Amino acid sequence: MSATPIPSETLGPVTEILDNVAGDTSDSVTDVLNEVANSTGLSELFRNFTGLTLSRVISIAILAVCCILVIKVVQRFLNRLLTRGKVEKSLHSFLRNSVNILLWFLFVLIMASAIGIDVTSLVAVLSVAGLAVSLAVQGSLSNLAGGIQVLTAKPFKVGDYIETNSVSGTVQEIGMAHTKLVTVDNKLIYIPNSEISGAKIINYNPEERRRVDLVFSASYDDATEKVIFAIREVIDAHPMALKDPEPFVRLSAFQDSCIDYTVRVWCETGNYWTLYYDLLEQVRASFDRHGVTMTYPHMNVHIQS
Repeated sequence: MSATPIPSETLGPVTEILDNVAGDTSDSVTDVLNEVANSTGLSELFRNFTGLTLSRVISIAILAVCCILVIKVVQRFLNRLLTRGKVEKSLHSFLRNSVNILLWFLFVLIMASAIGIDVTSLVAVLSVAGLAVSLAVQGSLSNLAGGIQVLTAKPFKVGDYIETNSVSGTVQEIGMAHTKLVTVDNKLIYIPNSEISGAKIINYNPEERRRVDLVFSASYDDATEKVIFAIREVIDAHPMALKDPEPFVRLSAFQDSCIDYTVRVWCETGNYWTLYYDLLEQVRASFDRHGVTMTYPHMNVHIQS
């Protein structure tokens, strides 16, 4: 299809405007846009459909672009501040989401005011709508309140290993609605903040030291001193077992088929599971070396003639 030539009558006003702009550089950009819009008929078109002039629409568009740029700058500055600052990691996600909601809410108010909408009335309408929405999403608001409570009380932080509601794992993120846990087998668990804020929480990370508690069983035929010596030999040789507080190894109970010996050894928190399993394996090997019998439930039957 061939392009339809533009009539010279239409080009005439535009050419005249361009000549005026070239001759008088002191005219503002707004005046030039108004002259172009009035001469080409675009101003009347926008006024009929939107009630706004073309220059007004362009001004609003420029304002929107500037607002979006400011939002991006603030978000980038916040990310840099959270990364380089000493803000607790647990608060990062919550602060980002809160600031984003606030920025976009202000953006809506600014654009509404620029278009000519009464912001006071808009805020009133939004307040009523917010009340209706809050009644419909009470569960989500309860989760939000629970998240704020967790972030304020700080029973745990990102990176801690916790146990709650029959689940355990490492805290990956404390969000506005859910807390994410990563289990030891790499499963991701979402726990509503309303539940976790009111649940019993066991945090294994705040303290620098933890105590390993174990119970070993030996035969009634083995001397108590020999059993204790075999256990203490393993503890004294292990590099992760702390000497202060002093390890505890004592006879603790007489069972039906064996004697129980309670072992309590302190270690650094990060070495807990390594020491735990090392003691289980190495104490058994030590019992074998010293001739200590690890018994199991059994019954001796004596037959008399």
